[in-house]
Amino acid sequence: MDPSFPPGFNIDQPICAIDFDGVLHDDHLGFHDGTCYGAVISGSADALRSISETFKIVVFTAKAKEDRPLVGGKTGTELVWMWLEEKGLSNFVSDVTAEKPRAFIYIDDRGFRFTDWRSTMTFLRDLETM
Repeated sequence: MDPSFPPGFNIDQPICAIDFDGVLHDDHLGFHDGTCYGAVISGSADALRSISETFKIVVFTAKAKEDRPLVGGKTGTELVWMWLEEKGLSNFVSDVTAEKPRAFIYIDDRGFRFTDWRSTMTFLRDLETM
């Protein structure tokens, strides 16, 4: 992987920000009870291994928000780290946060690739008819 970094970007530690639920963690039950109950989404380990060769990986998730209730005495951040460790993925991850960090690229299952406002507004209007 040899991305072309923009001028002034820290190429020693470019960040790839990856969403947790729906990208790494199969959250088929939604919030459920606040735990990290899901399986690893297929291909995650190989992808993280490859991405980590070029990027610092930061996982972002609403589970890490400070105002979320403790689950079994643990914060959401602690639960995510435990899940990553149990699944053998923690070695590839530098940080878990509730906020999207300043990153070179974001990988998110709920994202929209912006190209221009006309196509963006068409996409949003089409969502309303679903």
